[in-house]
Amino acid sequence: MDSDHDRSSAGGGKDAWPQALNRPAQSQDIPEAIPPTPSAPAADPSATGRGIAGLSFPYQVVAALALSLIGLLACTQVAMVFLHVAPSNTLTKQHGKTIDRWIYPEFEQNWKLFAPNPLQQNVAVHVRADVVGADGRRTTRWMNLTHEDGKGIRGNFFPSHVDQNELRRGWDFYVNSHDSENRPNGLRGDLSERYVRRIAMLRLSERDYGGTIERIQLRSATSSIAPPSWSDEKISTRPVYRVLPWWTVTPDDLPARDAEQRDEEQRDKAHGVEENQ
Repeated sequence: MDSDHDRSSAGGGKDAWPQALNRPAQSQDIPEAIPPTPSAPAADPSATGRGIAGLSFPYQVVAALALSLIGLLACTQVAMVFLHVAPSNTLTKQHGKTIDRWIYPEFEQNWKLFAPNPLQQNVAVHVRADVVGADGRRTTRWMNLTHEDGKGIRGNFFPSHVDQNELRRGWDFYVNSHDSENRPNGLRGDLSERYVRRIAMLRLSERDYGGTIERIQLRSATSSIAPPSWSDEKISTRPVYRVLPWWTVTPDDLPARDAEQRDEEQRDKAHGVEENQ
C-alpha cells in the first residue's frame, strides 16, 4: 500500500491530473479576453433633413415667417429707393411724404436715376410745299413725316436706322441750335437748317405733285402723353405747334438725281430763251 501511495503521489501518478483540472479558473493559465470595441450609436431615422427641413414643425413655421418678413422688407426698401430717385410721376406725387419718411435720413440718395428725365411727349414733324405746275401755283396739305417713318417701323423686326433716327435726330439738332423765334444761336444753326431741309426734300421727292417744288415749310406738333386712367393728374393732350418760316428750295436741298434734272431743265429753258432772242 505504501508503494501504491508513493507512486500516486509521484510526478507521473494518476491522482495529479484531477487536482489540476479541479482548480479555479482564475488560477488557470488562460489569456485575458480582449474587451469589445464600442459601436457607434445608430442614427435617428426621423432626422433625415437638413436646414429648415430638419427642424420640428413649430420651428419651421417660425423660420418661414422670419424669411417672409425679411423678403418683404427688402422689396419695400428697393421700391422706396427707386421711387425716391425716379423722376416725378403719379406715385411720387400722391405718396411723396410717405416715401420721404422712409428714406430720410438713413437712406438719403444724392444722385438721380435718369438724367435727363425721360421724354413724356410725342413730337411729330410735318412738311408742306409750294408747287408750281402747268395749272399754276398751289400749296400741298401738311404731310406727317413722323407718321411715315412709323409705318416703316411697326411690324418690322429689323427696322432701318433711317426710319428710326434720321428725322428725329435732325429735328432735335435744329431745335437745340435755334431759339424760340427760329433764330440760330450758334455756328451750327445754318448747318442744322440745311440738314432738315434736305431730309424734307428727300421725303417729298418720293411723291409726284405734278410740278416743281419751289418752297417748303416745316412745323412740329408736340402733345403730352395722357396719364393713366387711375391717375388724378390733369394734362392737356392738345398738340402745340411750332411753325417754321417758308424756305426757298435750292439745288443743294435736292437729292442728286433731282438736282441734275433741275439743272437740265434750267439749261433747256435758258437755251430756249436764247433761241427766241
